[in-house]
Amino acid sequence: MPRSSPIPLLLVRDRLNPDALARDTSLLLVRRGVYAERATWHALTPWDRYLARVHAVALSWRHPVFCLESAAALHGQPVFDEPRDIHLLGETGWHVGDVRVHGSSDGRAIVEADGIRMTDLAATAVDLCRVLQPAQALAVADATMRMLGTSLDFAELGAAQASRRGIRQLRWVQEHARMKSESVGEVFSRAVIGWLGFHEPDLQVEFRTEGCLDRVDFCWRRQGVLGESDGYGKYDASDPVAMKAHFVAEKRREDRLRRRPDVRGFARWDWSDTIRYEPLDRALRAAGLVPQRPRQLAMLATLAVNPRAVRRRDKSMPTNRERRGLGSS
Repeated sequence: MPRSSPIPLLLVRDRLNPDALARDTSLLLVRRGVYAERATWHALTPWDRYLARVHAVALSWRHPVFCLESAAALHGQPVFDEPRDIHLLGETGWHVGDVRVHGSSDGRAIVEADGIRMTDLAATAVDLCRVLQPAQALAVADATMRMLGTSLDFAELGAAQASRRGIRQLRWVQEHARMKSESVGEVFSRAVIGWLGFHEPDLQVEFRTEGCLDRVDFCWRRQGVLGESDGYGKYDASDPVAMKAHFVAEKRREDRLRRRPDVRGFARWDWSDTIRYEPLDRALRAAGLVPQRPRQLAMLATLAVNPRAVRRRDKSMPTNRERRGLGSS
């Protein structure tokens, strides 16, 4: 089932007095023939606003087939910030306004639900992994495998298509994709840890400590170091009481883990530390880790276009030339 629109959308064609919609200052024109309540629209997160725009196209276009971020939004795969364009598949490539139609020489597996057609989860992931920044691509790959409940060979899926675009990145994604990461932030952290030259950690490791079962995001067993990434939607800021209770429980959990005789260091960092990467490097070193390889400076440089919060995408989109086609267009 595709994700539904996060807000009600009002269609001009369904109204007996369509002119009243245009005169109503409490409404906002989402696209021609589609309106939404203005205050509710502005309260949406960027990714939910994008999902609403996708649904507006589904309501106003004839038989669209969604792909790339538009299909990802409908599937519930990670979408970063608010993408500029709504992406559709077609016979040839063209665009009008914020709708970009991609022509491709490769076929795509298409699914339909609730009258909406889109590329399936695997095809959407492969298409996005070709063009997103590396850490974003890895986040999409990990999330897709969790949603499917099985691993995918992204390199093989890409190689089966005629397009050679992004093949090298698909191979990199295939090598580093894991099903255990539970959030986009954890995926970004894992990528940056590797690019900084540290050993790859074990993920989501459980410890039985003082009668409690505690799980940590990252674990370096040989070094006795544990790591936690914070600030990725784990806390409900709208509920101060629940938020306080969470932090109290989190502090107790961390104290238990620190008291373990096999734990010699504990690192904690947030989204900003990950994106700027030097603070993450300092946190890992302070916990007792030492890089084993030189930094991958080119990969770290890709973080410069990802300064926003979790599940967001920086407004620096790939260029039009990069995004005009999935294969040929």
